[in-house]
Amino acid sequence: MAKEHIYMEIDKISWEIGVNFLKSILLEVSSHPKPGLVTSKSNGSHKDMNILTFMVGSAEIAPAFFQCAQAGRNHVGELSQLLQIIRNIGINLEKNLLEGTKGINTQRGILFSACIVCGAAGYLSKESELIKSEDVFNVVSEITKDIVERELYGIDHNKGELTAGEQLFLKYGVKGIRGEVEAGFPAVKEAGLPAFYEAINKGVGLNLSLVHTLIALMTKVEDTTILWRKDWDTLIQVQRRAEEIIGLGSVFTKEGLEAIHQLDEALIGENISPGGSADLLSITVGIYLLENKEFPIRIL
Repeated sequence: MAKEHIYMEIDKISWEIGVNFLKSILLEVSSHPKPGLVTSKSNGSHKDMNILTFMVGSAEIAPAFFQCAQAGRNHVGELSQLLQIIRNIGINLEKNLLEGTKGINTQRGILFSACIVCGAAGYLSKESELIKSEDVFNVVSEITKDIVERELYGIDHNKGELTAGEQLFLKYGVKGIRGEVEAGFPAVKEAGLPAFYEAINKGVGLNLSLVHTLIALMTKVEDTTILWRKDWDTLIQVQRRAEEIIGLGSVFTKEGLEAIHQLDEALIGENISPGGSADLLSITVGIYLLENKEFPIRIL
């Protein structure tokens, strides 16, 4: 089957935005140790995917980041009208993702959220090449205004099979990634970015900065991947374990690092994966790069 593509001319700024988010998803999956998640050294709690699956998936979805950034730069009119344009791009690349990974859903979640951020960044870049994180959060909220009301509170129970997000909303009332984007990524704003800046300022290197940011996100995120595999009590337990790791010093102490490895073993043993937090780690890194352009720390 021929893969579907949307062809458009991509300008220099859109390329830069897209590259930032391609970096972010590759860095997220490559960093280690990440409890329960695929890394460069582990399959985590996933029996049907590994880092190679993610590399293939990343290559398949990368064009969406460039295209959504360009769509934002091209957009005129109400920001809410940009959402469907972005979604159409994502839908086409999602088909390519599943074909490339032989049907394995590695990155549907990050495809949705990163496409929206790239569209927001493209839109903002028309006014200035200096893109501020707070402005990105605000524009993301405008693009996705009322998405929770339309798509969750307004669920059509007669449409047939409900998505995982819809089922979890009905069961637990969690708004998932829709709630996160409409609220302007509060988990990234309140946990992700502060943790990433903290780690960078302490100079621990990029890998451990990513791991620390993930743990900080895990303390806050209502992770729908955990809820889908397990239940609400399990989510609360994982959040508390992450809080304990922060209390032990996270990646900055021997005790904290040992606790991260122990949590990894525990989550793998219980088949738990904080995939929602992993997606928000990618968003955190992408937004950091939008604002700062590069990492002021060693990559190795």
